[in-house]
Amino acid sequence: MALNAQLWQKLKEIEERYQALEKDLADPHILADGAAYKKKAKEHADLSEVVEAFAKYQRADRQIEESRQLLDDSDPEMAELARNELEEGKERLSAIEDTLHLLLLPKDPNDDKNVILEVRAGTGGEEAALFAADLFRMYLRFAERQGWKTEMLSSHESATGGFKEVIALIAGHGAYSQLKYESGVHRVQRVPATENQGRVHTSAVTVAVLPEAEEVEVDIKPDDLRIDVFRSSGPGGQHVNKTDSAVRITHLPTGLVVSCQDEKSQHKNKAKALKVLSARLYDKMLTEQQASEAAARKSQVGTGDRSERIRTYNFPQSRVSDHRIGLTLYKLEDIMDGDLSEMIPPLTAHFQAEALKSAAT
Repeated sequence: MALNAQLWQKLKEIEERYQALEKDLADPHILADGAAYKKKAKEHADLSEVVEAFAKYQRADRQIEESRQLLDDSDPEMAELARNELEEGKERLSAIEDTLHLLLLPKDPNDDKNVILEVRAGTGGEEAALFAADLFRMYLRFAERQGWKTEMLSSHESATGGFKEVIALIAGHGAYSQLKYESGVHRVQRVPATENQGRVHTSAVTVAVLPEAEEVEVDIKPDDLRIDVFRSSGPGGQHVNKTDSAVRITHLPTGLVVSCQDEKSQHKNKAKALKVLSARLYDKMLTEQQASEAAARKSQVGTGDRSERIRTYNFPQSRVSDHRIGLTLYKLEDIMDGDLSEMIPPLTAHFQAEALKSAAT
């Protein structure tokens, strides 16, 4: 048995808790209590993957012991078969053990949440704004591939049709767990549409991925808010409102300011602005908590620092490079169309490995 005694005991306790939950879920009294049933069903589902992996581990462990007993068999062929099965069993056991260690890592409580996605143009003027629009579309296409819903919360267009800033809600199970490593500076290298001499320019866009805050997590007091209304502004056209429907909300204790002007209704703009403000306050609270924790937590480099340059999109070479994990893919067109299937899993694996290192020290 490769697992240490402490870990084995923890897994046995999880197994017993899982079995107790199965009995509870069949109890008529709990079935009649919707809230209690929902809570226990979620816990049961959360434990199921660990319990299944532990069952596989125990089966593999028994098979190894059976193979060991056959090593001294008088039949040479049987003994050789046992040796091969023993080696295969050890490899299988080691892989399951790695899986168990990952599954037992403390789960990010925000992983199942929806996401507030904020994309802002950085250095590069109009070209940065155009790339902000391209990146925003990339994330919307990724969300569409996942079957998630999206809702525009706020946008500030540039003169050429890009975005100086755009904010959206992405709603879907596990959205934050998939997108949380996208926060940071995204750099683009390409020939801008406005460039006459064919020179490659470098521009930057900042992406922030915030977990959507629930009402119980962020307490916003009405007295802490200053709400101003004003007339929408923009490049022009039929969608620019001519009434004072745009809303700017200032959170006085923190100085955070959120404005929304996309809707023609002042009430809708206020509701959307409050949603963004709640997410930013929740993110601020989480950042302050993490900053006060031990150095082991701080070693998880790149998980949320929005000043860090994380990725470069090189259009002339059709290359996308993630600098945190040294990953380069020559699939720029597919990635910009929202196919992040070869980008997100390696990032998740990398940060899980970093978390395992931290847990081991």
